[in-house]
Amino acid sequence: MIEFNQRDIRQIEEKGISKKTVEDQIRTFMEGIPNVSLYAPAVVGDGILRVPSKEKERYIRSFEKAMNSLSLLKFVPASGAASRMFRSLFAFLEGYNPGEQSLDSYLKKNKDSHLVRFFEQVSDFPFYDLVLRKMGIKELSSDEDKYHFVQELLSEDGLNYGFYPKGLLPFHKYGEHLVTPFEEHLFEGVEYARVKNRARLHFTISEPHQSLFDQEWEKIGSLVEKETGTSFDVGYSYQSQATDTIAVTPENEPFRNEDGSVLFRPGGHGALLRNLNAQDADIIFIKNIDNVVTRDQSEDTAASKKLLAGVLLDLQNKVFRYAELLESNSISGGDMEEIRDFLERDLNVRFSDSYGGFTIGQQIEILKDKLHRPLRVCGMVKNQGEPGGGPFWVRDRNGNVSLQIVESAQVDLEREHQAVIFSEATHFNPVDIVCGVKDHKGEKFDLLRFQDEKQGFITGKTQEGKPLKALELPGLWNGGMAYWNTIFVEVPISTFNPVKTVNDLLKPAHQV
Repeated sequence: MIEFNQRDIRQIEEKGISKKTVEDQIRTFMEGIPNVSLYAPAVVGDGILRVPSKEKERYIRSFEKAMNSLSLLKFVPASGAASRMFRSLFAFLEGYNPGEQSLDSYLKKNKDSHLVRFFEQVSDFPFYDLVLRKMGIKELSSDEDKYHFVQELLSEDGLNYGFYPKGLLPFHKYGEHLVTPFEEHLFEGVEYARVKNRARLHFTISEPHQSLFDQEWEKIGSLVEKETGTSFDVGYSYQSQATDTIAVTPENEPFRNEDGSVLFRPGGHGALLRNLNAQDADIIFIKNIDNVVTRDQSEDTAASKKLLAGVLLDLQNKVFRYAELLESNSISGGDMEEIRDFLERDLNVRFSDSYGGFTIGQQIEILKDKLHRPLRVCGMVKNQGEPGGGPFWVRDRNGNVSLQIVESAQVDLEREHQAVIFSEATHFNPVDIVCGVKDHKGEKFDLLRFQDEKQGFITGKTQEGKPLKALELPGLWNGGMAYWNTIFVEVPISTFNPVKTVNDLLKPAHQV
């Protein structure tokens, strides 16, 4: 194993990481991470629930009736910087000189349809008028104006949007009011996370951005509270340094910076499992910061969230009743059969062939274990070619089959059988999750106990031109929730409107 010097050990300890954890990470680099073994795609009728219209109304009403007696929280991963949104515009600033060629010839030469659309519809962006005012002009009348428009938008001396947190960029425009995703999430939270005129939201952010979020709340907080008749409890947390992972060279030696210190990197969104674990609520809604719509189009989103919460409450009530029954001294063989049927039919739990050979006492313990887990109900939208994860039946290294959200990076697509299963996915994961994190006694689960640490990711990166290998922790909704009880529910595609590039703001969901 790698030998660390005293300076290394001090650096590791200052991060709050144990030496053993770092050694385990290096061992992971050496051994590699086994690919997930896909068993079958989850489809409607086999892993994905399609709720009939009449049933939807029942679930929604059930949640609305119960919500004032519950503690609710909306959890929003919001630490992403906006730089990737503007990648093509950064390349444009670097590659185009308005004094040397026309914009038309540059666009034709580079065949960048993204840039063509950006300039064709530039006046439809919510920030258009703001940038013009900053430039002191009324319209873009020349190629040089267009170049300086992008410069004003992204440069440090201008609006600096390329280095802003994505959650604080203007996504929508109501009259003269520019609205950020942060503000839209507040309004949306009122629809399904409000209890007795109080709504709780928690945003995971980067520590350097805290003051920016505080400033935004100072600017809009009282206005949003007045308009919604709601008081807000807004909390923040940062990704812990203790979740950073060591980077290594291609030869699996610790990668060192120029000053000789060891390079550690953020552990990806799986690191947020600790942040989620620190929250206390009966029901937690999870939704990414960039997946919002304008308020006049929010009805589908609110109904969908209430549907998922209603499904969760219905299942959770049965889980709690069965858990209490298993702890009583009066359980019968018929009761045990009923519980097993419920687990298989409603919670998608699969039992091993050897279950029937166990004693009654052993079977009771197995049933208790299967029930005593966090519960998640995940919305799934029909696959329309978006990159990212999807719902699958997966076989683990012990032969157990379960429902999981799987990213393409976790699958060996060189194996034809696995590639075929992956291509047969009918639905896509929009990160639309409702979580039940308490047991039948009202005690909160330790979520760290229900992750699969073997489901991380190893990726190739560069630092100062040198190649390295980086380790990401199991994704928050992938390996981070591997041992939760999981239900997938089909939700409308209208509920999924992420902004991955600046041109996504031109889609109807973001136009008032």
